[in-house]
Amino acid sequence: MSVTSSTHRTAEEIGRTARGPRPVPELGEQRAAADLSHVDTVLANGLRVLAVRKATVPLVEVRLWIPFAGDDELHPATAEVLAETLLTGTAKRDRVAIDTELALIGGEIGVGVDPERLSISGNALASGLPTLLDVFADTLTGASYVDTEVARESERLVERLAVARTQPRTIAREALQKHRYGSHPATREVPHAEDIVKVTPEGVRALHTASVLPRGATMVIVGDIDPDKVIGDLERVLGGWAGDGSAKVLAPLPELAGGDVLFVPRPGAVQSQIRLSAQTVPRTDPRYAALQVTNFVFGGYFSSRLVENIREDKGYTYGAHSGFEFTGSSAVVNVDADTASDVTAAALLETRYEFGRLGLVPPTESEVESARQYAIGSLVTSTASQTGLAGQLTALASTGLGFDWVAAHPERLAAVTVDDVAQAALDFFAPGRFTGVVVGDAELLGPKLTALGGVTVGEPS
Repeated sequence: MSVTSSTHRTAEEIGRTARGPRPVPELGEQRAAADLSHVDTVLANGLRVLAVRKATVPLVEVRLWIPFAGDDELHPATAEVLAETLLTGTAKRDRVAIDTELALIGGEIGVGVDPERLSISGNALASGLPTLLDVFADTLTGASYVDTEVARESERLVERLAVARTQPRTIAREALQKHRYGSHPATREVPHAEDIVKVTPEGVRALHTASVLPRGATMVIVGDIDPDKVIGDLERVLGGWAGDGSAKVLAPLPELAGGDVLFVPRPGAVQSQIRLSAQTVPRTDPRYAALQVTNFVFGGYFSSRLVENIREDKGYTYGAHSGFEFTGSSAVVNVDADTASDVTAAALLETRYEFGRLGLVPPTESEVESARQYAIGSLVTSTASQTGLAGQLTALASTGLGFDWVAAHPERLAAVTVDDVAQAALDFFAPGRFTGVVVGDAELLGPKLTALGGVTVGEPS
């Protein structure tokens, strides 16, 4: 018979012994990635396909990534309406028929769009893959964009966009994009409601014909599948998806230079948004692994220096974070924090201090090892599921990388040294490399930010 003690012990008491604090267990040895069978090939119509067998559960994930850039001023709005109405009907199936067929195979499909890509994501029981692919093919080749459906979804979009444009994070993101890249098409992430009203069904259908193209696109399929058989099935099912030319790739982004932070007044705001950014290197660069570890040390996870400073020690924010943003072959590191207005200037000062400290007081062996283990562990965890692996592979598609890069990356992270991290800190996290925006109330923030220096004042949002 077991006996339960009635004496409650605190976490601190549990973590100590008579000889002192209980030692933290040694980190376990990193296991090698599973050798998953996969195929990476290009179909006759120009579509690149990455098919990976991951039979952990009898499900399958499908991701289609189509470059979808456009220079026309109305392109962002038309693309948004296209994404909302792509699944509302084809010549063979109406909206109800699509939903019914997907429900019968335990599946679903979603569509999203941004200035760089049109993405179509689906999942289903593995046994339902033929039906899922048939629905994909039907929408790619026969989407009808019926006038009433376009009108209905456009009305909903107008309402959603009106709300989105009042959100502080949306305002800060748009301000950052314009500050970094001016009038580049990449900055037009959220269409204007007045442009949505101008979109016509004819315009949506024309955009589909001109831009929903297989050449240059990538499809990722991960699940309980036979990769070689899937390739044959795709050649047959998607044989009718063709078109002149290739999907349109977003024009290269200009190189991001450091400089003053732009203060964007937002009258009456009780919180401020700090958004800083600097040019880095893409995943294809040999220095990327060291840069990734360096980012984790700086602000990429909860035990980072930035979080320890402005969240844990100073209490300026509930959350601060740094991470990478990849667009085509370009890569930047972003630093985000939302703060109360009265501590925004102080938080910006401390963030700049941490940039400088990272280069002048390089990370210790312990800091590097903790960040390295987190980087490896988070990669392994994120690719352990079919959904996660499909997402990772899709993210790599724009630079031509695939499964082999994912499988080999833990070894690259393991090889990163303290000296590598120290050099990456000097090369990529120097304070002068960063620019960005602060969005907040001018009356409360203006004098403090001006006194801090390195800040210019822009137009109110």
